[in-house]
Amino acid sequence: MGEFSLELNDEQLQLQEWVHQFAEDVIRPAAEEWDEREEFPFPIVEQAAEIGLYSWEFLANGMLGDKTGLTIPVAIEELFWGDAGIGMAIMGSGLAASGIAAAGTQEQLMEWVPQCYGEPGNLALGAFCASEPDAGSDVAGYRTRAVYDEATDEWVLDGTKAWITNGGLADVHVVVAVVDPELKSRGHASFVVPPNTPGLSQGQKYKKHGIRASHTAEVVLDGVRVPGSCLLGGKEKLDERLARVREGKPGNAQAAMQTFEATRPAVGAQAVGVARAAYEYALDYAKERQAFGRPIIMNQGISFMLADMATEIDAARMLVWRAAWLSKQQGFRNAEGSMAKLKAGRVATWVTERAIQILGGYGYVREYPVERWHRDAKIHDIFEGTEQIQQLVISRAISGMRIE
Repeated sequence: MGEFSLELNDEQLQLQEWVHQFAEDVIRPAAEEWDEREEFPFPIVEQAAEIGLYSWEFLANGMLGDKTGLTIPVAIEELFWGDAGIGMAIMGSGLAASGIAAAGTQEQLMEWVPQCYGEPGNLALGAFCASEPDAGSDVAGYRTRAVYDEATDEWVLDGTKAWITNGGLADVHVVVAVVDPELKSRGHASFVVPPNTPGLSQGQKYKKHGIRASHTAEVVLDGVRVPGSCLLGGKEKLDERLARVREGKPGNAQAAMQTFEATRPAVGAQAVGVARAAYEYALDYAKERQAFGRPIIMNQGISFMLADMATEIDAARMLVWRAAWLSKQQGFRNAEGSMAKLKAGRVATWVTERAIQILGGYGYVREYPVERWHRDAKIHDIFEGTEQIQQLVISRAISGMRIE
């Protein structure tokens, strides 16, 4: 096992600087406009593609070529320091790619992951479709069905997915569906729905509180037929797993959960980026803003608040880095991914709220970015497993009991 270190290597430091520069020069100046428009920021993602930041190679190098696990969290923190909505637009296809990586064969990985990104001048998007209108945290409540048609070697998908990043807008949709309802969450499988497949359409597009530059919508599947080769992992593997589960033996981890567990440190890094943006802004403001004849940071009421903000951000980042490192070395032992996401989400909402407080009335108006960061922060307590789901995962890990 490698040695855990908080020191980034030269390559990671260069990457951090490179992504930060892009966030500062390209993302920050565009953030307010795209938040107001509530549309997918194609021109910004195009610029990210041109420099290789929006690409499957970037994801692959960060995940496979890095023994420390820290490269992706470091890059994500800088992106989300720039803006969470645009950051999500750049990173959203990565969730579909992670879904393919978690369940697919090497051949499926090579075929479909590049198609989640396209190339500069011909961008593509990926979407990972798990949650449903009546089942977000309750993965056992999924109703989207996949039925095998033996005559044509096709799977027929029917159902509605909810709160899907890039949903309906994406070229490649990765859909978690029920293949055996009796097995509940153990009877799921993941499918790739190729571009322009008939029967897949966008339902309602959500108007959101925050991360408004990220496209979030329902995905409606109505008699969607995909070839057998689009079942991630293949039919033989699925049949073997279902047979094991029916016999009462443990099957593989549930499809959606496998993907979310792998991406939790990344979501924690997103939250740290938003928190850091708000903290840095509030710190600069407190040094410059005069009240009662001196900068407001000279008051303990303000300076202690900033001291706590800095400490909480560092604590959250350390949990994220530990989880990312452990997932690389040996897999999580004790719900470290959930701990990191839980802490980072809470820190982001708390720090951005304190930043508004430090700016006072200015913090509450849209002319200043802290109110946007506060809106963007809250989703990190909710998506990819709510605060309470993380607590459930952690409590099961520390107790060894099936806490409900």
